[in-house]
Amino acid sequence: MPITRTVLEVSQAHPERIAIAGPDQVVTYGELVEQSRRTFAVIDALHGEHPVVPAPETGGIPITAVSIDSSFHAARIVAGLAGYRAVSATIDPLWPLAHRVRVVVRSGIGVVISDSDELAGALAAEGWQGTVIGLERFLAREAAAAPADPPTVRDGDEAFLLLFSSGTTSDPKAFLKTRAQYRANFAISSAHLEPLPGVATLAPGPLSYSLTLYALIECLASGGGAHLADTFEPTAIAGRVREEGITRVVAVPAIVQALTDAARRDPSAFAGLELVVTGGANLPVSIRTGLADVLRGVRLISYYGAAEIGFIGDSRGGDGTLIDVYAGIGISVRDEVGAQVPDGEVGELWVLADACSDGYLAGTASEVLRGPDGWATVHDQARVVDGRLMLLGRAGDIAVTGGHKVSLPEVERAFDGMPGLGAVCAVALPHPRLGAVVALVVEGVDADKDALRVWAGERLAPQFVPRRWYTVPALPRTAGGKIRRGTTAEVILAPDSTAVRL
Repeated sequence: MPITRTVLEVSQAHPERIAIAGPDQVVTYGELVEQSRRTFAVIDALHGEHPVVPAPETGGIPITAVSIDSSFHAARIVAGLAGYRAVSATIDPLWPLAHRVRVVVRSGIGVVISDSDELAGALAAEGWQGTVIGLERFLAREAAAAPADPPTVRDGDEAFLLLFSSGTTSDPKAFLKTRAQYRANFAISSAHLEPLPGVATLAPGPLSYSLTLYALIECLASGGGAHLADTFEPTAIAGRVREEGITRVVAVPAIVQALTDAARRDPSAFAGLELVVTGGANLPVSIRTGLADVLRGVRLISYYGAAEIGFIGDSRGGDGTLIDVYAGIGISVRDEVGAQVPDGEVGELWVLADACSDGYLAGTASEVLRGPDGWATVHDQARVVDGRLMLLGRAGDIAVTGGHKVSLPEVERAFDGMPGLGAVCAVALPHPRLGAVVALVVEGVDADKDALRVWAGERLAPQFVPRRWYTVPALPRTAGGKIRRGTTAEVILAPDSTAVRL
């Protein structure tokens, strides 16, 4: 794993270089190596006190989960375990309690660092025999522990991280990443997303976000600094960008928008910023142009990938809808029976990548991720246009209305830039004759149906133009700011709905 090799090398050559920084705490590379010996000593002892059999896919390696609010301490613990025979997981403390309990029990996690008494009680009620330890108690034991042997570079086939596909609205599916798979992923990101040695990268957001977690890994793997923040508070973030010499930001789209707003208030704070990297395909044009207008010298890369598979490609200009696939990544768009569809037609995206996980843990999902030929899918819908990839969302983002396949994200993109319009969500509603009809749900109370229909008619094919129009006070969102399409449809159809039909 390049993180351990690089951490050891930098700790010798530049021990004072910042490895991980929080809002009010810093650990250097030299300190990280020394602290990791105590981190592992405590974790190893905790697993020995109340052993739990881990998921067989780990090859017997114990699993430690971190489920705390502090991104700094979560990052320091995960990084500290990287040079040892250990599998780490980050569990979002905001997940529903039932989801957190199920992933711990079904994955065979043996130690959970969490301050949630509710979680500890629920796990005990399930008969789980592992250990829950609060952060303060863990830190106290860590400070008093006798150091373990120094960290070492581990074998590539060894399991390294336990990740999850979801957890906000459905049961999470767990999957492992080996060290070799992360090496392959880092080879792609280091070639395209510029995590350079010594660069200070700000990655605000919980470490349970796969984007934030990978930002940490790639920073340490390259010898850079990972500057973390639990929340995005504009004034505090502006101060950190200025004072900590941040030149690169890695953040979810909602935070990129907040970054733009912060830069409008204090543009001088962002004078040293050079690059913003964000995850998720089809970044709204309003976010792209907003950042470009306020921070003219800052480049924006919007990458597409799946946590299970790794980095696949990115977009850097235009409206961001077409993705250039990275060299070494294979793509195939297929129909329902597995046959490749012609360019321009919609189908399910399959990917061939060395970074792809082997599959989901049997204890958490029966779904197949990767076929015998090595190709994998997370059921994204896509089409190929002039050799580039256009993402259309997951299977639930495609509506079949009157025999036509309609991409709901494409419908939403048509309204990007409409004056006076806030956030929108396109949903499919049941229809007795057509199967489904497309409805547009607008956030906020002020919306003109006729203006919306005219705008749509000028930009969309007739079958894509919504047939129904609604407003809601606020669209349902995930903790990361993504609009929940399924929940939005449920709000519209609920007998006591707060939605108003236009």
